[in-house]
Amino acid sequence: MSPRRRILRRTPVAIAATALIALVLSACTPGDDTGTDTEGQGFPSDGCTHITIATSSEKVNMLDELAEAFKDSPEHEGLKTCATVRPINVSSGNAARYLTTGDDWPSDDRDLWPTLWSPASTVWTDRVAAAASANLVGEPASFTRTPVVFGMPEPMAKALGWPDKPISITDLSQLCQDPDGWGSVGKDIWGAFKISKTNPNTSTTGLSTILMQSYEASGKSADLTSADVEGAADFSRVFEECVIHYGDTTGNVLSTLYDETQNGSNGSAYVSAVALEETSLLNYNQGNPDSHTVQPGETLTPPKTKLVAVYPAGGSMWSDNPVTVLGAQWVTAEQRTAGEAFAAFLQTEAAQKLLPEYGFRPLDESVPLGKLFTANFGVDPAQPAVTLPKPEVDVISTAIDQWTQVRKPSSVLELIDISGSMDDPIGDGRSRLDGAIQGAQTTLDHFRSTDEVGVWAFTTGISSDAGEGIQVLRDVTPLAADGEKLDSSLEDLHYAQRNGTPLYDAILTAYEAMSERAEPGRINAIVVLSDGEDTDSATSLDSLIAKIGKSTKEGGSDAPVRIFPIAYGEGADTSALQRIADVTGGQLFDASNAERIDLVFASVINNF
Repeated sequence: MSPRRRILRRTPVAIAATALIALVLSACTPGDDTGTDTEGQGFPSDGCTHITIATSSEKVNMLDELAEAFKDSPEHEGLKTCATVRPINVSSGNAARYLTTGDDWPSDDRDLWPTLWSPASTVWTDRVAAAASANLVGEPASFTRTPVVFGMPEPMAKALGWPDKPISITDLSQLCQDPDGWGSVGKDIWGAFKISKTNPNTSTTGLSTILMQSYEASGKSADLTSADVEGAADFSRVFEECVIHYGDTTGNVLSTLYDETQNGSNGSAYVSAVALEETSLLNYNQGNPDSHTVQPGETLTPPKTKLVAVYPAGGSMWSDNPVTVLGAQWVTAEQRTAGEAFAAFLQTEAAQKLLPEYGFRPLDESVPLGKLFTANFGVDPAQPAVTLPKPEVDVISTAIDQWTQVRKPSSVLELIDISGSMDDPIGDGRSRLDGAIQGAQTTLDHFRSTDEVGVWAFTTGISSDAGEGIQVLRDVTPLAADGEKLDSSLEDLHYAQRNGTPLYDAILTAYEAMSERAEPGRINAIVVLSDGEDTDSATSLDSLIAKIGKSTKEGGSDAPVRIFPIAYGEGADTSALQRIADVTGGQLFDASNAERIDLVFASVINNF
């Protein structure tokens, strides 16, 4: 495992329209537009007014420096009391939905309840204003911007004619549909064309991309309507077929791609193009693929193969990064005054000059972009040639609703450890097994009836047609109307015998079964939940890695099976689970705080 990689502690992701989300966890959440991050963001005892700004993660480093510069600004000097500003990472979509509920901010530390909010786009402030109250989001004003692009490994982009030939979303869609894949442009060894996109319910990039698809299908560059979005359904459905899996952050995909390139592969078997913000591409090319908060003294290593920005010929949407003082009941008069002063400072020349250092474009066009905005880092400051305006709120809602119907279908096998240690309590009156069962049950509403869902349990001393150590609760078949029946089957786990932990054997059996039935038209995945180390497998970890890593080799498989382990409780073998996730292009989730297991389960399922 790369020393840069870190286990991701996920915050809850909504799996139904009415679900509450975004509990603040005291853990790092790398990547663009992810959950929340309050680690190391406490305030000093300085006698100043404390101002928290909830922001998308890629702006945390930049806002830290802007907060320091604010201390020396005329805007700060005009305050009666000094002010200290601290950013915390809260995903744009999660923050928007939480604010809409009207409850208190989900953090025990009231100092971290935000006075200011800076999502990646005014799309989110508009949605809160429409769904809750315009007063709650105040008067958002953009202070910086970054376009949404497709990042491609440079050799792949050149194979499509970049940088001399304009490349459109239609071009990418046609390459996706071509049965020869990369072979259609003379690169047979690269296999199928694969796209990474994020979930538009939580990610600005994911939302912008589906809107750009609708613009492309309609042939428009402005005035997109709900009817245009509805008319683009077939185009978007085809485009979604190339998606490897959906996540709530591009940082996870970029981290996997980075590791692939650093280990001698060009990453072609994993992904061909990533929909992302230009600033995330710049971070990647500097050696910060997950856009994490860079610590003092940390050394970044650029990737061996850089990504280049493909600005779609039909135009790009921009993340316009507003900042606003919230009209929430917890914001005091002193905080409001200080927050307004900081927001005003962000518009000044002194603040705008700092933005390009962090890969953001200033609103003040007289400010030089600097060394990052060059071909050396994969971007073109003269692009995008066409700017696609933000549609009305009702059009955006139509696009999100449509995505739920046209997104790539999934085929998911949930593999649950039922060894003896699962009887251990987790501190909230439940056992670990209780938490696992409830976590799996709460995810069922996320799946469509056409999605395929299966559930296996594993321990020693049991067997089934699937193999030794495996109990099949449900074969991987379309969920249809079986949600209630599967819910009942999961309850049966309470009475199952619980013995040893044949973790590697169970994963190998599940992987082989899923590989035999995997289809290119689906996201094929295994979710593994384990609370301990392997104790009883005939298969070694190295042998398992060798066998399940075949689909990530050069050219790869048209229907790869990716593994998403959940490290459940403090005894889980996170090192082994990380290797298993990495080699299949999956992702490890951390549920070391076992009380959060149902929330972490929801976050995992959000990737499909």
